[in-house]
Amino acid sequence: MQLPFSPEIRARILCLLLGTIGGFVFYLLHLPLPWMMGAMTVTTVAAVSGVRIALMPRVRMIFVAVLGIMLGSAFTPLIIGHLQFWAISFAWLALYVIVTTYIVRIYYIRVAGYDPVTAYFAAAPGGLSEMIMAGSAFGGDEARISLAHGSRILVSVFVLSFAYRWFGGYAPPSSGLTTHAVPIEWIDVLWLLGAGFAGYFGARLLRMPAHALVGPMIASAALHVLGVTASTPPAELIAVAQIVVGSMIGARFTGLPLRLVVRGIILAIGATAVLLTVAVGFGLIVEATAAMPFGSALLAFAPGGLAEMSLIALALGVDSAYVSSHHVVRIFMIVVAAPLVFRLWGTKR
Repeated sequence: MQLPFSPEIRARILCLLLGTIGGFVFYLLHLPLPWMMGAMTVTTVAAVSGVRIALMPRVRMIFVAVLGIMLGSAFTPLIIGHLQFWAISFAWLALYVIVTTYIVRIYYIRVAGYDPVTAYFAAAPGGLSEMIMAGSAFGGDEARISLAHGSRILVSVFVLSFAYRWFGGYAPPSSGLTTHAVPIEWIDVLWLLGAGFAGYFGARLLRMPAHALVGPMIASAALHVLGVTASTPPAELIAVAQIVVGSMIGARFTGLPLRLVVRGIILAIGATAVLLTVAVGFGLIVEATAAMPFGSALLAFAPGGLAEMSLIALALGVDSAYVSSHHVVRIFMIVVAAPLVFRLWGTKR
């Protein structure tokens, strides 16, 4: 029996349904970060197999905002005492962005055969939507830039989730994520909802990158640092957010030829290997100079998406405030600097 909806609506419902099934299977198998990993795996396989599934930008924004509220709850008054060490780490992060963009750009030119514009915007480690738009505006191949960033996130999530579980000694709880066990009252619900709405629309008005996550995170962080509330969204809601975020990763590959996707993923494996190798080096430097644990530093410098890396931090019980703040700063660095640097570089050439 066919659902009484338009093809587009059916594709969106199928995407969420497949993502939920995948997450539940991974949960039963006790795999790391099951709800996001399972959803991502099943929807990716479906997309490259020709199954028509569709992105749901508005649904994703709602649950990304929920994730932002959750991440904001990790900012406590105690963090103020660590800001001097974070400043050192941010400085190393700026150097990491410069080094990796340069190296991976050369990789995409020499190994993949991309033109310089496409290679440059495909190499920038972050800001998927922004790099696609900027690259296209400068004459780059939008499809290749999109595939490079989407595949990088896919590979990074797989590698880091299993690496932390198998080699890092991190054992996430059976629910697949770690949350603070603070009772939530109705007044706390209202505060968190207010942070979500105010943060989302405020960041959107200011045209912040990743506004759906960054705005609610900043608003929630302000409430928690000031001691207004200590509550967090329930674990079940965060699990749903994992399913939505994971499903959206897989849905990005819908409609792309299998040969193109496979080649993109293979190239992304090489690029991600370079990025992670450099991230390991910078993680060791941060551990030595900024007194931050290597596990937290590596995840903060890892070349994945803001929402995805933040979810991994939450699931593994890693310092999510430190990790998410670094990915926010990295996105701002790339979104602001990448087009400007390219314009100056192109003018000189």
